[in-house]
Amino acid sequence: MRRTVPAGWFRSPVHVLAFGFGTGLSPVAPGTLGTLAAVPIVWMLSPLPGSLSAVVVLVFTVAGVHICRVAAATLGTHDHPAIVWDEMAGLMITLLFVPFSWTALALGFVLFRVFDILKPWPISYVDRKIPGGVGIMLDDVIAAVFAGIVLRGMEAYFGF
Repeated sequence: MRRTVPAGWFRSPVHVLAFGFGTGLSPVAPGTLGTLAAVPIVWMLSPLPGSLSAVVVLVFTVAGVHICRVAAATLGTHDHPAIVWDEMAGLMITLLFVPFSWTALALGFVLFRVFDILKPWPISYVDRKIPGGVGIMLDDVIAAVFAGIVLRGMEAYFGF
């Protein structure tokens, strides 16, 4: 059963962000739809120099600690399914490992979702043991780094 979210969630900027502009409220695959919400952001960052993109993604990720902490506290549960800011940051981090292309975006999306869903160690450990906004964000950051490393290897080997 899906946990509820507060009525009028769209009036709170923190909830709008935490819920991925509403994508996290999907009754089916909210994390996947939340990850999709990052696609336009990734595309807008693509013309920027890599170092500037990295700074934007870092700010997005650090802000996510606060956004996710506040949303989780309001909802009264750790990492509510509607909180998808962490998935958005995860896709952005994954794609920092390679130059932008639609192929890289599609592969990075799939790889990130696989690592985020399967949660191999240490992702699963962080997901279970680290509370608050840091825990909500950190498991996705680690999943993104794993996905980014695999994506970088694929890009080096296949040259997309």
